Amino acid sequence: MSNADLAETVGLSTSSCWRRVKALEEAGVIEGYGIRINDARRGLTFKAIVHVQLTRHDPAQLTAFLRAVETREEIRACHATTGQADYHLHVACRDIDAYNRFLEEVLFRLPAVASAQTNVILRSVKG
Repeated sequence: MSNADLAETVGLSTSSCWRRVKALEEAGVIEGYGIRINDARRGLTFKAIVHVQLTRHDPAQLTAFLRAVETREEIRACHATTGQADYHLHVACRDIDAYNRFLEEVLFRLPAVASAQTNVILRSVKG
C-alpha cells in the first residue's frame, strides 16, 4: 500500500502519515516488510503442520535440529511450544512423495527427533 493510500485510509495527511510510519520503524514496532509467495504457482501443492517431539534436550542435538530447521527450504515456519509436541513446523513440498523424502532423509535422521505427527493442511482460511 502506498503512503498516500494509507494516509487516506486512516484519515491523515500524507506527510503526517509518513512521519508516523517512520517513527514506528525507528521504534522497532515495524520490523520490516515482506512478500507473499503463491505456493501453487511454484508447484508446492502439499502443505502440513508437523508436530515434532524431541528425544531429549541435549544441547548439541538441539543445535543440529535448529540448524536443519533454519536451512531446509521445505520448512516455512517453526514454533517452539508447550504441550505434547516440542516444535510445530509448517512444511511445504511439491507432493506427498517429496514430503516423504523430507521425512526420511532429513527429519527422521536428526538424533533429537523422537517422533513427528503430520496434520495435512486441506485449505487455508486465514494468513
